[in-house]
Amino acid sequence: MTILWVALGGAIGSALRYLTSLAALRLLGPGFPWGTAAVNVAGSFVMGVLAVILADKARLSPFLMTGILGGFTTFSAFSLDAVRLVENGQTTSAAYYVFASVALSIAALMTGLGLARWLA
Repeated sequence: MTILWVALGGAIGSALRYLTSLAALRLLGPGFPWGTAAVNVAGSFVMGVLAVILADKARLSPFLMTGILGGFTTFSAFSLDAVRLVENGQTTSAAYYVFASVALSIAALMTGLGLARWLA
C-alpha cells in the first residue's frame, strides 16, 4: 500500500513542478531556468520543515517526502541527506557527497547527451 501512496504523491508533485515551471516562465521569461531554481529551493525548504514535523509520524513520510517532494524535486532529498551528514559530524563526507553528486550528475547528463546525439 505504501508504494501506491508514494506513486500518488509523485503524481501530485510532478504536476506541481510543471505548474510552477509554467508560472515562472510566464512571470520571468525563458532566459534562465527560474522554474527549476524555484522548485529546488522551495522543495528543500519544505523538506526541512517536514523532516522536523514528521519525525514522529513516519507513516506520512513516504507520501509527503518521497512522493510529493520527490515528484516536485529530488534536490530536496539531496539537500536533506547532505545536512544530515553535517549534523552527524560527517562534514568531510558531506562535502564529498555534495561535490560528487553535482559533478557526477552533470558529467552523466553530458555523457547521456553525447551518446544520444551520436546515436541519432
